[in-house]
Amino acid sequence: MASRPRLPPLQQFAVLEAAVRHRGFTAAARELGLTQSAVSRQIAALEEKLGVPLFDRVWRGVTPTEACLHLASATGEALAALARAVETARTIGGAHTLTVATDFGFAAFWLLPRLSEMRRVMGDVDVRIVTRQEDFDPDSDAEDVSIVFGGGPWPRARASLLVGEHVTPVASPGFLAETAVAGVADLDRLPLLHLDAPGPGRWLGWSDYADSIGTRLTGRTPGLAFNNYILVVQAAIAGQGLALGWRPLVDDALERGLLVPAPLPAVTSARGYHIVRPNRRVEAAAVAPFRRWLRQTLAGRA
Repeated sequence: MASRPRLPPLQQFAVLEAAVRHRGFTAAARELGLTQSAVSRQIAALEEKLGVPLFDRVWRGVTPTEACLHLASATGEALAALARAVETARTIGGAHTLTVATDFGFAAFWLLPRLSEMRRVMGDVDVRIVTRQEDFDPDSDAEDVSIVFGGGPWPRARASLLVGEHVTPVASPGFLAETAVAGVADLDRLPLLHLDAPGPGRWLGWSDYADSIGTRLTGRTPGLAFNNYILVVQAAIAGQGLALGWRPLVDDALERGLLVPAPLPAVTSARGYHIVRPNRRVEAAAVAPFRRWLRQTLAGRA
């Protein structure tokens, strides 16, 4: 087998690539955590090793030579390939770990009550749950898999629907008895519990619900707004108003009698919870059994 040619230290190539990308030594030094003189010395050492000039020193700074640009381009590609290989190695080596991202409501009302069942299915896999309300970002999210509410599509990601958006107005039994709710005509006189959305159309709001059943809200009755669905549900259980109940998130509260459906129509939409993974990530070994368990359990509404 032919021996690998002796190359200058990789650090020198990384310094070269940063200097070309930033068009100067000062910004490159800032990115790399070095001094400008240290960057200059690394470049000079590389020039000496290669026997060719890499930068023309001009009175305003430095200009890369043609040889320098060629090396910088190849170095950038090599560093990107190395970064992908490192991520793959971490994924392969992390066969016994799984990081799942989802929103507060799904984590608290559906996933948390089923953690024991999930852990039995996942065996010796260490599972980490991350919660956030922001939309899925395939370029920055580092989790193995995300359970995301929305309508999609998500560019640069693979997504499949787990359960569609099915909304039923709910309230505490005491609230419905005290307010004597009989139907759609009563909707505009009731205090409504709102969930703030980060953007229009992210999920169904009360105005959207009213439009879908052919009525309008005047806003005469003061309501309450929250930025967290857990607080919306807790306020409904406490008898503070009427809430939109997303199935299956409110199923447990309905089964326990903490909430009951109001005598109002249920509404569905094309949105729902999806399981989403970035295209750029190699699928962790633990994703497949988790996905199977998730689909089977949601299908049975267990």
